[in-house]
Amino acid sequence: MCGRVVQFSPLQVIIELFGVIPTPGGLTVGPRYNLAPTQDILAIRQADDGTRQLLNLHWGLIPFWAKAPDMGGRMINARAETVAEKPAFREPFRRRRCLIPIDGFYEWQRLGTQKQPHYIHRRNDRPFGLAGLWERWSKGDQTIESCTILTTSPNDLMRPIHDRMPVILSQEDYAAWLAPESKASDLLKLLKPYEGDELAEYPVSTRVNIPKNDDPGCITPLSQG
Repeated sequence: MCGRVVQFSPLQVIIELFGVIPTPGGLTVGPRYNLAPTQDILAIRQADDGTRQLLNLHWGLIPFWAKAPDMGGRMINARAETVAEKPAFREPFRRRRCLIPIDGFYEWQRLGTQKQPHYIHRRNDRPFGLAGLWERWSKGDQTIESCTILTTSPNDLMRPIHDRMPVILSQEDYAAWLAPESKASDLLKLLKPYEGDELAEYPVSTRVNIPKNDDPGCITPLSQG
């Protein structure tokens, strides 16, 4: 699964790298070093006019048919293998895809009875985009726009740590992922373990186990902590 991410790049870097326009009304922008589900996360989606919008979404997809928004707490990830069929995800997969721009993410490696957190990032520390879906839930005067992060099987880097990893899209695939006219068969081909060699990982302190610990020390290598 993907249950914690890091978003600390300055807003201008995100704007330039992903070609986005911030939504009116302001954004809740990092730096976030331990962003957890049910919190607001920066996301990118394509507007009707073709521009890319940068906005905040609630992390944990709330299906439009859900009776209450707390259902989103169980929808923080969507498995790539079943996303086109699952009732909560199949319509967003067809029509409401998004990118989640991150600087890195955490995953926990089981070592006996303990779990050791690792930080995974690009070697050059530049942000990258995860495949996501978004949804709009409304009831009465309340409207919540939420999202989920797609996961797939691990690549060689991640396999010793965990049996899942988030779907990392190549920059040349961003347009196809966001475009409403993209065919499902083509999109499914993008949902695979990341093949690039730009990623690196290292163990970090178990401080990241507690979401309120949200500071640069979370990504400090364990050997330096």
